Amino acid sequence: MLNEANADFGIALTIHKGFSPGSGLGSSAASAAGAAFGANQLLGDIYSDLELTKFAMFGEKVACGSAIADNVAAAIFGGFILVRSYEPLEIIKLPVPRELRVVAIHPQISIKTKDARAVLPTEIALKDAVTQWANVGGLISGLYTDNYNLISNSLVDIIAEPARKPLIPFFDDIKNSATKAGALGAGISGSGPTVFALCEGDIIAKAVYKSIEESYKNTGINFEMFISKVNHKGIKIIK
Repeated sequence: MLNEANADFGIALTIHKGFSPGSGLGSSAASAAGAAFGANQLLGDIYSDLELTKFAMFGEKVACGSAIADNVAAAIFGGFILVRSYEPLEIIKLPVPRELRVVAIHPQISIKTKDARAVLPTEIALKDAVTQWANVGGLISGLYTDNYNLISNSLVDIIAEPARKPLIPFFDDIKNSATKAGALGAGISGSGPTVFALCEGDIIAKAVYKSIEESYKNTGINFEMFISKVNHKGIKIIK
């Protein structure tokens, strides 16, 4: 970014993380997005969010070996995003239903993105691809129409989740406890080990939080939990 802007200064960065790398919470993307955003502020805010995403993708390449846009774009744009194309890069910001809440559990183990990618199938059956595409379409439609039932029915991953869940201790227990408590659905956050659950409203979210906590507290694995609305704004300066 500095080279492209013909900057006459350099930058030294110090990063303070609230959790460990390899969490599935997008920590590498948050760092890359924060670096790009901060540098842009020093340059006079000359780059758009899409351009910042392109710069931040270099950080993802260093961290996980691929210049992926999904996590950095979400950090920069906020909310739900769709990476429609890489050539050229096209990011579509999706709406967030007002009552949507997120509950997440972060078991204190590390799963490297490269390792999680290594277990993914290199080929999938056409019927599985069709099912997965239909679920993606259903999820997007549910977000646009505030249709929580459609969102719930579409939160099914038959490609990555079956391959990756053996890397996450007690994954099925987490997912089952979340859905029994009323979650719309649950799945692997990023490459894991964090597991997320989407919920409709604060009351259900708190019940899901408690249910997951109860199911995991006797596993012998330390963990952190989070409950939150979805951030619409994305990256910002905290004053």
